[in-house]
Amino acid sequence: MIEAIHLKLCGQTRLEDAQVAAGIGADYLGFILYPKSPRFLSLDRYKELAPNLPTGPRRVAVMVEPSDDDLAAALGAGFDFFQIHFSHTTPLSTLQDWSRQVGAHRLWLAPKLPPEVDVSVEWLPLAATFLLDTFHAGGFGGSGMTGDWDKFSRHRQAHPQHTWILAGGLNPDNIAGAIERSGTFHVDVNSGVESSPGLKDPEKLKRLADVLARRSQAGAG
Repeated sequence: MIEAIHLKLCGQTRLEDAQVAAGIGADYLGFILYPKSPRFLSLDRYKELAPNLPTGPRRVAVMVEPSDDDLAAALGAGFDFFQIHFSHTTPLSTLQDWSRQVGAHRLWLAPKLPPEVDVSVEWLPLAATFLLDTFHAGGFGGSGMTGDWDKFSRHRQAHPQHTWILAGGLNPDNIAGAIERSGTFHVDVNSGVESSPGLKDPEKLKRLADVLARRSQAGAG
């Protein structure tokens, strides 16, 4: 945590990036197990990295509409949380299966929401945490574009019993404004601190941490 902001750094593929992330105070490391992502990390490769990963940050498996078998395999690999991206038209029964399999307290639901669609009240009992990423028709997150911060704020205020994570195009230059506009205490950063897909830039990571720290100090002043 950096000055009251819980930070997830997603798209981890290298030990050195994970170590820098832990060093700046990241709370979570995200590993994308979705083969179509440019930041894809196979479960076998994750298992190779896992023994040497820093022990502080919690580990998040990032998946897209996983099968029961794929989710079971990730569960067996020892992840702490499971961030599942899905279409807003996915049957409720599928979400219920995910929740039963990993537990609502460990499930982060990341719905792909068109601009006119809100989080369904039927989803709320199934997960303790919701991640709202930028909508784009061609994929599940990872666009590098900022999202609807006002929509995020509306959901967070309407359902304060849940944790709400803001994602989508966040970087050292816009994260302070995003936090102020959305009111979030949880952010997910990925492409905004990279030198290329899957490779984190240590200087950008440090600048991100500096921005978060300065934001808190400015508020205190």
